[in-house]
Amino acid sequence: MLNGRRILVGVTGGIAAYKTAELVRLLIKAGADVRVVMTSGGQEFITPLTMQALSGNPVHTHLLDTDAEAGMGHIELAKWADLVVIAPASADFIARISAGMANDLLTTLCLATEAPIALAPAMNQAMWKNRRTQRNIEALSDDPKLFIWGPADGEQACGDIGAGRMLEPEQLAGRVKGHFDHGFLHGKKVVITAGPTREAIDPVRYISNHSSGKMGYALAIAARDAGAQVELVSGPVAIPAPEGVETIYVSSASTMLEAAQNAVDKGCDIFIASAAVADYRPDEIQEQKIKKSQDKMVIELIKNPDIVATIAARKDRPFTVGFAAETQDVVAYAEGKLQRKKLDMIVANDVSDQRIGFNSENNEATVLWNGGCQSFSLQSKSLLAVNIMALIASRISS
Repeated sequence: MLNGRRILVGVTGGIAAYKTAELVRLLIKAGADVRVVMTSGGQEFITPLTMQALSGNPVHTHLLDTDAEAGMGHIELAKWADLVVIAPASADFIARISAGMANDLLTTLCLATEAPIALAPAMNQAMWKNRRTQRNIEALSDDPKLFIWGPADGEQACGDIGAGRMLEPEQLAGRVKGHFDHGFLHGKKVVITAGPTREAIDPVRYISNHSSGKMGYALAIAARDAGAQVELVSGPVAIPAPEGVETIYVSSASTMLEAAQNAVDKGCDIFIASAAVADYRPDEIQEQKIKKSQDKMVIELIKNPDIVATIAARKDRPFTVGFAAETQDVVAYAEGKLQRKKLDMIVANDVSDQRIGFNSENNEATVLWNGGCQSFSLQSKSLLAVNIMALIASRISS
């Protein structure tokens, strides 16, 4: 997908630099020609020799390169690149490039290049939230040829939790591919449901489940990176909305169904129901908080609408993909759902497996369709999402 593309990868000082080695490997695997430029801070976290071995090219570290033509290495590199990717982009580097500084090789070539520049921020959550950093990001965002990819939210090397993690290598490689290519889903509209639903018992309590929404959000990002227009219908989660994805927040199964129907009404080629929807809801929602007065309490439950089956039954149905989160006989139950709900495809996984269950960063799955089956071994949810979207694309084009 990147055959012949010239990607210049800049590495600044940050613990996330170790991820950049995998990014370079993925770009090379996709056919790109990769050159690496490292700041002095970047070299404290990963060696130039590692990057040279992975890229197959000398690593550039000095502004005045005696081996370059006329000693003007920064100009040669600036003209060579089709895209400049700074990963990780530290708070210091973001401040310097925002101020237009040129006090090392990497900042200088960013001023000299006419190629687009993508920054993948990586820093402590407090540094990312700092008003000065946000002011710098806002200033850079005004440049139509400069992109901010990330950061992600989660646990950081220092132990803090929050926004500031560099995007994973698979995600950044997907962004690079999407930059150069319309993608295998270009022109397609994809609607995805994600996360849990909450079914109110009274104003305080509700019925829900352990779904984190991570798989659905990863699918939305993968579809976006593949060139699709994506609408994400999300239950309550602790994940920031993906950039470039229209996100609609809902709570209950009925509101999720309504939002999904509205999204499909506007035109939809692919519908993916990855949300963990509560099967039942209380028959009556109490107007006041229920007091603890008896040893036992009975709550009458009624069945919730089946969102994926409802979409699959439409006359104007899109290509419809369901999910089967099971704890036993995973493939057999998934096969039954595929046939019973008249789906085009279903993704089955064993949520009793602690490696891949709810809230895990990884997953493995078996994807079934009429007359076919493909299994994916343990991998990150972001990578699995890319593989699932590619499989869907192959099915709708067959």
